[in-house]
Amino acid sequence: MSTVILLTVTGLGLGALYFLVASGLSLIYGLMGVLNFAHGSFLTLGAFLGWEVARRLGADSWWVFLLSLLVGAGAGAAVAAVTELALIRPLYLRHIEQVLVTVGLGLATVALFDGIWGTDAVYIGGPAWFKDTTDVLGAKVPNDRFVAIICAAAVLAGLVLFLKRTRYGLIIRAGVENRAMVTALGIDVRKAFTLVFAIGGAAAGLGGVLASHYFGYVSPLLGGSLLIFAFIVTVIGGLGSLTGAAIASVGVAVLQQFANFYFGIGDFIVVLALAVVLLVRPRGLMGAAA
Repeated sequence: MSTVILLTVTGLGLGALYFLVASGLSLIYGLMGVLNFAHGSFLTLGAFLGWEVARRLGADSWWVFLLSLLVGAGAGAAVAAVTELALIRPLYLRHIEQVLVTVGLGLATVALFDGIWGTDAVYIGGPAWFKDTTDVLGAKVPNDRFVAIICAAAVLAGLVLFLKRTRYGLIIRAGVENRAMVTALGIDVRKAFTLVFAIGGAAAGLGGVLASHYFGYVSPLLGGSLLIFAFIVTVIGGLGSLTGAAIASVGVAVLQQFANFYFGIGDFIVVLALAVVLLVRPRGLMGAAA
């Protein structure tokens, strides 16, 4: 029983990381129809800058950890906004060029991170509480898993409130449903595009800092490895659906943890689940009908 609980909570923590990346991907595609293959770079940048904050100010302090979260989220938001303004905006409705540019940016930033921080993984510490475990019905669960879950839940709640309670949230939701109609009403959706990119980048940067504590290290390839599963989660949940991304993140991560522990084929099972969803329900669990 303790093993089941440990795998479940660990899966929830991993699902929290998947959601932080997938939420931005889902919103960006839902509003703009852009598949951003450079999204993992925002995560990696946030992770490295969060590590720099911890390295310079002391990794064992809670206020330093919170500062690293803010720095990671801020860096992700800033770089994402610049990416949208400089690279994506001139290429709207040119999907092949968008894919090529974002793939190229993703590869270029990995090389840039290699040059700045080196190719080897950098191991990171955190507050002493992170090194301890909490007993949950007999299972010794690492405390950093709870932090990831709480942060992802807070981001989900914040995004839901933003989308439902603010003017820009209304524009974004309307744009996801019918972008042409929003434009016809005289609303400048370009600002909403930039804002969505910034929000997605902030969530990814935040996820990068949390991922560095979850895995215990930072490397230039960290964002790319998480991006693969975030895309799978986004497709399974339904492109453009934030709720679908949250549900799929939890389901995929927990399934992956159990399959890895008992059979050693977690990644294969996730890909198989993706294939089944595409065959049975191509629009995803919560995606809108074509």
